[in-house]
Amino acid sequence: MRASIALVALLSSASLLAQAPKPFAGRLAAQNALFEEYYENQLRNFPEAATAYGDYRYNDRLNDYSLASIARRNETNRAFLQRIEAIPSQGFSDQDQVSHDLLIWVLKQRIAEFDLKEYEMPINTQGGIHTHLADLPLAVPLDSVKHYEDYTARLRQIPLALGQVIEVLRAGMKDKLMPVRFIAETIPGQCEGIIAADPFLGPTKKYPAGISAEDQKRLTQAITDAINVDVLPAYKKFAEFVRTEYAPRGRTTLAITSLPDGQKRYEFEIYSRTSSHMSPDEIHQLGLHQIDRIQAEMLVVAKKAGFSDLASFRASLKTNPKYIPSSAEQILDDYRHYISQMEPKLHELFTLLPKSPVTVEAIPEFQASAMTHYMIGTPDGKRPGRVVVATSKFADRSLVEDEAIAYHEGIPGHHMQLSVQQQLGGLPKFRLHGVPISAYSEGWALYAEQLGKGSGSTRIQSPTTDVFLPNYSEQYALWWIPEFTPKAGAAIRL
Repeated sequence: MRASIALVALLSSASLLAQAPKPFAGRLAAQNALFEEYYENQLRNFPEAATAYGDYRYNDRLNDYSLASIARRNETNRAFLQRIEAIPSQGFSDQDQVSHDLLIWVLKQRIAEFDLKEYEMPINTQGGIHTHLADLPLAVPLDSVKHYEDYTARLRQIPLALGQVIEVLRAGMKDKLMPVRFIAETIPGQCEGIIAADPFLGPTKKYPAGISAEDQKRLTQAITDAINVDVLPAYKKFAEFVRTEYAPRGRTTLAITSLPDGQKRYEFEIYSRTSSHMSPDEIHQLGLHQIDRIQAEMLVVAKKAGFSDLASFRASLKTNPKYIPSSAEQILDDYRHYISQMEPKLHELFTLLPKSPVTVEAIPEFQASAMTHYMIGTPDGKRPGRVVVATSKFADRSLVEDEAIAYHEGIPGHHMQLSVQQQLGGLPKFRLHGVPISAYSEGWALYAEQLGKGSGSTRIQSPTTDVFLPNYSEQYALWWIPEFTPKAGAAIRL
């Protein structure tokens, strides 16, 4: 009997020892090694992102957009998730624990996104491979012969990349995962605008002084040949596919819940952007409360300006010549003014400032329906961050929001937050770039509007429309936006 008891005790002790965490140093080293492996894997799988981060080892490659590659990346994500979850994190520092939890969250989100086949709807008027590739001349380094050759190599791969996306779009058609038809119908026009503008030829217009005349001639010919033989025919083929096959099968209902697994898809989108398990209705109600709060603040401003109510105040904003742009350049100058006005004040508010400068430019005409947005620069500051501004049909726009959006997209908003993030030391590299939690990045940018203005922002639609729109009709949304914001005309229907 005693022998049996001793045996049981021995086995129990062995089991407890087997379950005990490995030594702290070994676990932490294993986690850090996994972080580095994961980051390097991301750079290899997404060479365009590597370029954006300032890593030029894969500069002659485009991403692999194929269904097979998407499936392989999903399996890789599952393997990384299994490995990081197998590392016990007891005793880790706060930052090491955050890194541990964050990678698990990111991987779970990507796996859930794959399971919902979100990748089967990769294009819209705000972005997609067609506009993304057209931005290549502004998104790659062009300061040496090697970088020009890398750029040419990428141009040569555009037919393959667009063909792979067509394959993905066909899968979406089969699974009834389609964008709204009126949105899809505008994409061929964007492609035709890209063909007419030919932004791909831009790098041949001005070469760095260090590139010889002989090399310039050779590179110009190689780029021109790639554009004429590969790029433009591929864009024409892509536009024709979208026009004749894809767009006609677009969905006619605005709500995301009209898609397969619509409610689950909607809840996933909310969680992935907010990391909150609040219901859509709870978030919508929160947004409406914010609208009430902001409108109360605006009413005070309206009465000080001599208006009896918000309706007449809003109407005046839409008709007052002071707020109606006289040119696209005036809108750009407005943004430059507010950003340059804010730059000298940053050191009064912050100790860590971005190394990368920020520039302001117009959204190209071929992407005229896109909203004002930010494009990040490189950590070393050699390629600036870019605030890319909507200026098309300028007379239908308003200058009222320019100050708030300049702070939101530029400084102290997206440019400052994302640039500083890239400069942080002592963190795993995957945390320095593109961690997809928009509740934080957009929350910071909204806060930045207040920092810049020192008062409430006029962008009163921001807290609620992202969750509000998917559950209401297009007609109701088109009524609501001009009713409660200064937007009108071209700025509404994006």
